[in-house]
Amino acid sequence: MSTRKPAVNRPVPKKDALALLTGQPVYTEDLAPKDCLVVKLLRSPHPHARIQAIDTEAAAKIPGIFIFTYRDVPQKRFTLAGQSFPEPSPYDRLILDQTLRFVGDAVAIVAGETEKAVDQALRRIRVDYQLLEPVLDFRTARDHPVIIHPEDNWQSLMEVGADPRRNLCAHGEDRHGDVEAVLRDCAVTLEQTYHTKANQQVMMETFRSFTYLDAYGRLNCVTSTQIPFHVRRILAHALDLPKAQIRVIKPRVGGGFGSKQTAVSQIYPALVTLKTGKPAMLIYSRRENQTASSPRHEMEITVRLGADQNGVIKAIDMQVLSNTGAYGDHGPTTVVLTGHKAIPLYGKTAAYRFGYDVVYTNKMSAGAYRGYGATQGIFALESAVNELAAKMNRDPVQIRELNQVKSGDVMPGYFNETLGSCSLDRCLKIAKEMISWDQKYPRLDLGNGKVRSVVVAMAMQGSGIAQVDTASVTLTLSDDGFYSLRIGAADMGTGCDTVLVQMAADCLLCPEANIVVSGVDTDYSPYDTGSYASSTTYVTGMAVVNACEKLIKKITAAGARHLGCAVEAVDFDGEQVEAIHHNAVISLKALANQSLRGNHPPLSVTASFSSPISPPPFMVGMAEVEIDTETGVITLLDYVAVVDCGTVINTSLARVQVEGGLAQGIGMALYEDIHYNAAGRVSHNSLLQYKIPSRLDLGQIRVAFESSYEATGPFGAKSIGEIVINTPAPAIANAVYNGVGVQIRELPITAEKIYRGIHDHATAF
Repeated sequence: MSTRKPAVNRPVPKKDALALLTGQPVYTEDLAPKDCLVVKLLRSPHPHARIQAIDTEAAAKIPGIFIFTYRDVPQKRFTLAGQSFPEPSPYDRLILDQTLRFVGDAVAIVAGETEKAVDQALRRIRVDYQLLEPVLDFRTARDHPVIIHPEDNWQSLMEVGADPRRNLCAHGEDRHGDVEAVLRDCAVTLEQTYHTKANQQVMMETFRSFTYLDAYGRLNCVTSTQIPFHVRRILAHALDLPKAQIRVIKPRVGGGFGSKQTAVSQIYPALVTLKTGKPAMLIYSRRENQTASSPRHEMEITVRLGADQNGVIKAIDMQVLSNTGAYGDHGPTTVVLTGHKAIPLYGKTAAYRFGYDVVYTNKMSAGAYRGYGATQGIFALESAVNELAAKMNRDPVQIRELNQVKSGDVMPGYFNETLGSCSLDRCLKIAKEMISWDQKYPRLDLGNGKVRSVVVAMAMQGSGIAQVDTASVTLTLSDDGFYSLRIGAADMGTGCDTVLVQMAADCLLCPEANIVVSGVDTDYSPYDTGSYASSTTYVTGMAVVNACEKLIKKITAAGARHLGCAVEAVDFDGEQVEAIHHNAVISLKALANQSLRGNHPPLSVTASFSSPISPPPFMVGMAEVEIDTETGVITLLDYVAVVDCGTVINTSLARVQVEGGLAQGIGMALYEDIHYNAAGRVSHNSLLQYKIPSRLDLGQIRVAFESSYEATGPFGAKSIGEIVINTPAPAIANAVYNGVGVQIRELPITAEKIYRGIHDHATAF
């Protein structure tokens, strides 16, 4: 019998670690043919304009230059959002449009043999613009006299409350009980408005894709993406091609964080290749990544809370205004999570109401970013709960202990799911002990003009999109007894390839090294909706478990046939099939090689999984900050995170996920701000202006896991990818209040805001 160690719940090194460490050519640009045409975009200098005339004659005289304008592209509108069909996001884009809707919108596509020639051609193109009035303030966008999408062929495939004539990308309301009646009966009520800015994902590898025609004339797209199968569908629709004529290949991805759930870069080189027959590559510059990409949605959220005299929260009302920018990619879906991934944290509410408007503006189109709307909603709700605790003169930890959702609760605010697994109560207790809450809350005056304070925030997320996300894997026993695992999930640096192999290894009772995992190629990989919505560990993981179970049955049956036994009379231990009642065995290697000869059924299976529920992971975050009362400078000293993600599959990768997510959450809280000037231009268009935290800015980060067991998940696992970004903003904001009495309700939290609050005797910003 095998004496192998279990793979799950161990720090197994990433499958691609050595290749990445030694700089092997594994990324999109590394793999591109040397004769690729260089593709660049001429971009609009205006937030809202219409092309009156475009003169490309001088640019076209440069040898080897190709130029395409709105006259050269299909007139079918589409969405770039990587979502399952039918997409909730509206079809409101053209590859190139005569109307331009933000500074950075594409005016023309230029391709050439060298970057120098392309840059020269871009400078020679002359465009006559009719300037239109822009809508830059999302608070005034709804029912504004300027309509951003007046076109007749705007289309929405799903009912999301959209009305482009009102600049509404989506509108909706969900409720349970009578909020107004419950609020009237509450002993204490609170109403506040919170504002979160747009944030950039700032992945190391910018958007990039290259395309070519294969020997059969099919369009091949090699691209850094989270959504290979959705990219295939988007290209097919936008270019008016059958899907069978398109192949999408995903190499290693240098970070995504949700940004690459939008098909930002693929369409332009694809058009060039189809028009010229030549391979073509587009690489976004960092400036383009900052000014023409898919950042987090800016939101303004008004929260009303009501509690009884004991601190039990009885009513929650959240009203959200979300800025989708020039196009509706992810607009109707991101906003839904703002309420539905925050309100259910509190399990004793008698009523809730959640309403939202998503509006078009003449700013860069927003998209997916880790947390996907929950981050904004949790900042608002958790800040409000902390303010409610202060108003009642109650410890915010005690308020949460009293109100938090528990396993077995039915969650009306979470689509009426029954919570099957939750250790939020234990997470709160452990975090409180780790940060020495009782000794530090609410503040310590150091006597030198500086104070230290602590505060708490809770968060939840989901594990895939219930009844939508689908994952498939193909598992094959190959010659010599090793396994080939083909997946459709996109590893974007998270290590999902490794995590899925760990699960398969424990199911198949073999070493991880005995499993070869293959990345995504839409011609050969089984279908997967993609790596987003915290779906891979839970959804694709269950597909792996299902595939292993099916393959073991096939292996056992094949072994039984060879040994002349009934299936019930043999056992498989990962290395051999053995007859239980007599001394006869066949090794896995012999069985694999035998299956390749003669008329033997292949030892290969494909299995899939889609879940009717989305089990939420939970997290408690506690921050300790130091504030200089003379200057307002805030320093993060310590951040404690305790996470319930179910069974931790890879202890090392899970810890890295938490630490990385916290760093992004801290950046959102303290530094990051996409700032527009009066002309609609992004001022923070490089990493010199757009500040992200370095390791020196993060203080001490401490991570602990307090696992529940999710019976519907693989090995009891839930997700971890997004939950980890959600607590820093509300925790740090309310630590400022505990320290100096200034409540920050608009991110980022800056020394200037704190200083003005202290010295101008203001109480909130």
